[in-house]
Amino acid sequence: MNLKKLTTEQLNEKSTSIDLLTSLEIAHVMNEEDEMVAKAIKTELPMIAKLIDAAVTVIQGNGRVFYIGSGSSGRLGVLDASELPPTFNLEHNQFIGIIAGGDEALRKSKPAMEDSESEGEAALKAHSITSKDLVIGLTASGRTPFVKGALQYAAAKQAYTGLICCNKNAEISPLVQVAVEIETGPEVIAGSTRLKAGTAQKMALNIFSTATMIRVGKVYKNLMVDLSVSNEKLRDRAIRIVQEATGVTFKEAAEAFATSNEQVKTAIVQLLTGASIEDIDKKLVKHKGKVRAVLAEFE
Repeated sequence: MNLKKLTTEQLNEKSTSIDLLTSLEIAHVMNEEDEMVAKAIKTELPMIAKLIDAAVTVIQGNGRVFYIGSGSSGRLGVLDASELPPTFNLEHNQFIGIIAGGDEALRKSKPAMEDSESEGEAALKAHSITSKDLVIGLTASGRTPFVKGALQYAAAKQAYTGLICCNKNAEISPLVQVAVEIETGPEVIAGSTRLKAGTAQKMALNIFSTATMIRVGKVYKNLMVDLSVSNEKLRDRAIRIVQEATGVTFKEAAEAFATSNEQVKTAIVQLLTGASIEDIDKKLVKHKGKVRAVLAEFE
């Protein structure tokens, strides 16, 4: 194993004296390095877009999207997957985050687990992967055995496969259909890939999952019109979204939201068109939840 060739493991010449700096100077060095991350992601947007397209196909075909990784990468995948259900009213089994070592590893690191290809395969086997699913490996190095084993198993089951890593020409890249290789370079603290590499993976996941939700009709204009209303804060937010989308008063939005069985999309279309709730709901099903397509039918 030769990790020295990986840019994420190399020494950063800009921070070799970081242990001599003041707190503000350290912050400046780290901030300047972080500024490079967005630029690095920009070059990989075409590949991220391919993953988005694949995810849209999978979700519309009643498949599932899996993130699988270890350490910081695995935690980021679990985080992204766990935030989608309340934001976009997804079922919890549509986006699934898997971390080496299981949920306990979210709080207590289990680095030894990442060295086993068989453990990665076993983690996916537990979810009965099929050709309807998309499995995305998350690994800064692009070589983590746990992720490699999982992706090989996913490919054997004819699932669509992807990778988000932070090194070019990564070892795992040839094994997947879409490889996103974000060149983040040496870390401020050599090999600490929870820094720039972690930021890059988080940013890439934000783009990937949010764009997927937009494409499958979870957003109207730039409003999250399919949020899950599970507490008073979210109920208030839902009513304000209806108000913003239609231009009515808060009271009118609240009344429409109540009569639509607390469905934001239905309330918006009802206020904009005056159509019946039953007719709107049928058209929302017909157009797979896309508000603009439903509104077009009433023009």
